[in-house]
Amino acid sequence: MAFFSVLRKSASSLRHFAAHLLKPHRNYHALPSTAIINHTPRARNPLYLPCSHFSSAPLKKFPSDETLLRAIESEIRYAEDTDDHDRVEDKPNDFPFEIIDCPGQQIITLRRTYQGEDIKVEVHMPDLVTGENEDDRDDDDNDSERANHSNVPLVVSVSKKDGPLLEFGCFAYPDEITIDSLTVKNPENAEDKIPYEGPDFQDMDENLQKAFHKYLEIRGIKPRTTQFLHEYMINKDSREYLVWMKKLKKFIEA
Repeated sequence: MAFFSVLRKSASSLRHFAAHLLKPHRNYHALPSTAIINHTPRARNPLYLPCSHFSSAPLKKFPSDETLLRAIESEIRYAEDTDDHDRVEDKPNDFPFEIIDCPGQQIITLRRTYQGEDIKVEVHMPDLVTGENEDDRDDDDNDSERANHSNVPLVVSVSKKDGPLLEFGCFAYPDEITIDSLTVKNPENAEDKIPYEGPDFQDMDENLQKAFHKYLEIRGIKPRTTQFLHEYMINKDSREYLVWMKKLKKFIEA
């Protein structure tokens, strides 16, 4: 009898334990939702962003970009239809300079030697004048006529083995070359920040001005030379402009 009593107590205890396991836990369902959210990575790191917010799809272009691209393409087609960008000017037989033309630069460099002198000429893009403006006329007829013609800016340097060099600032017109400035430079005194550059060229004695014009002419700076340079630089300007426009198009398309 004592043995059966022990078995009944054990069975009762097992039923009570099993009932406790199967009983619903109301406290679990009563937990607020924030108790779970507080354990997410977003709660630990306020800067955390779900990966679903990002996309590998290509970005769409703005309408203004498309308009700009069409305008650039139209300008490229127009430039390609002209003959200037691929035209090659024949160098005159008596042209005394070597031409150094680096693509992408707005100048070309001419070099030659003359009786022991090193002559260097920087030729800049031409200042083109396509029409005549009556309002720009001056009292001086020569100055007025010159202002209505295209010109090519030149910087002419004449140096010898030792000593200073002469630097001329010039403008080459269709039928003449004017000297705007004359500077004596000493490469050894490059630290001089404000050297004396002499008087304005136009203020020099007239005979001295004529002598310097002859000085440059003997060294190859004369109208026949600059007429070729004028056409050469117009063509270079067209070539560089076309390359520049294509770079713009590539940037907008990227």
